[in-house]
Amino acid sequence: MTRLANRKEDLVVVSARILIYGSVMLGGALLVQLYSVVPAWLFTSVLVGWMLYLVVAVLAYRGNRLAYPAALVISIVTLLVSLPQPEHYALLGQGATPAAFTFIIGSAIQVGVIATVAGHLILDRKRRLVKS
Repeated sequence: MTRLANRKEDLVVVSARILIYGSVMLGGALLVQLYSVVPAWLFTSVLVGWMLYLVVAVLAYRGNRLAYPAALVISIVTLLVSLPQPEHYALLGQGATPAAFTFIIGSAIQVGVIATVAGHLILDRKRRLVKS
């Protein structure tokens, strides 16, 4: 594989990691926002999801290859759960609030995670096929 291809793969991996870490940080802010305004069962389910994402971030930091497919699944599930909720769009109608900011940026980060992780998985597969 060429040096340029290695740099491209490295850039994709670094981008994916940054977005995964960003998602965990924004998820922490989301937990603070949700704590007093949602039922306990909903807060607990979001907390469990955030903890899973935190585990994925640690795995990504350690270079564990399983982190990337897990991040892809968690990001897709996050969007599938979050985007259909009319309450989230009602937040946007309230103007530039922290909740609206969290929804918009969080959704964008999840799309970024999906794109970069998918790119990484494709490049990694190509690299492994060339080696064998």
